[in-house]
Amino acid sequence: MSPTITIGGRRIQDGHPCFIIAEAGSNHDGKLDQALQLIDAAAEAGADAVKFQLFRAARLYPKSSGRSEYLNNPRSIYDIMAEMEMPYDWLPHLAARCRTGGVLFLGSVFDEESVDRLDPYVEAFKIASYEMTHLPLVRYVARKGKPVILSTGTADLDEVAETVDEFRRTGNERLVLMQCTAAYPAPLESLNVRAVATLKSAFGLPAGLSDHSRDPLVGPMAAVAAGANVIEKHYTLSNRLSGPDHRFAIEPDELRAMVTRIRETELALGSGEKTMHPMEKELREFARRSVFATRAIAVGEVFTRNNIAVLRCGTLRPGLAPRHWDELLGKRARRDIPAERSIQRDDVD
Repeated sequence: MSPTITIGGRRIQDGHPCFIIAEAGSNHDGKLDQALQLIDAAAEAGADAVKFQLFRAARLYPKSSGRSEYLNNPRSIYDIMAEMEMPYDWLPHLAARCRTGGVLFLGSVFDEESVDRLDPYVEAFKIASYEMTHLPLVRYVARKGKPVILSTGTADLDEVAETVDEFRRTGNERLVLMQCTAAYPAPLESLNVRAVATLKSAFGLPAGLSDHSRDPLVGPMAAVAAGANVIEKHYTLSNRLSGPDHRFAIEPDELRAMVTRIRETELALGSGEKTMHPMEKELREFARRSVFATRAIAVGEVFTRNNIAVLRCGTLRPGLAPRHWDELLGKRARRDIPAERSIQRDDVD
């Protein structure tokens, strides 16, 4: 049984709508007004939550850690991350804007001070893939007692198990695991969406997809079909902005389309119970078959393939179902039966 996890009144559980996180990340580019616009865009798109990243370069990398090849930027990763830091004094403004827009405010945390600074403003925390093996941080976040969403990019199942065990030792069971491919952008063939179901089965926890692909629809819709409880997707105001994460993020109209398609996919998935849908009632009655007289049949006449057939009812009264065809052949009519009338049980001698 998965633990009951509620974030801002939303149940993160099978049978409930997928929790959609619009990942603003560091796409504020150091501008508070841009961060507020990102919140507005997510609210207009219908996302459940907006998530930013709260880190300090000095708590991420040594100054001598060099440059990242994938960013294609000659500056050191330390300098790039230092430029992307979010000021702590933004937090109350961002949280207030989220409340106004009707979306939840969330943040990814990368060190203990960021956890403490963010704690008063959020109902749940996010731990990024690269922090998954930072077990002291995992324990620190878990002991806050709030739900935690944990990405598992670059990890194998044994590593995930170690982190889950450490998390649970704190007494906090409210953990959501996210399948994630740590590539930016991630090719569709690398998403491994079926791992969502693997995580749910292996650990008895809700799970979802943190999707780094550039496609706005394929990954999220596939993940929902695979049982994802949470979808996280990076977004930006424009791919033309200069920060390092804008190029693989989706734009506001694509975010809106993604949310719409996820909700439509959930409707299409249904409950899983195999029953007649009310929408089918008319055609069930109109197009299902019964045994009909193909010509007038006199009392005492034997039913044969020459005077009865299995036909669709249309607006006519239904009669014996097709499963009675074999037992009906060779029996006699109890009364006169007009042509094109269904055979009723009491028509049979």
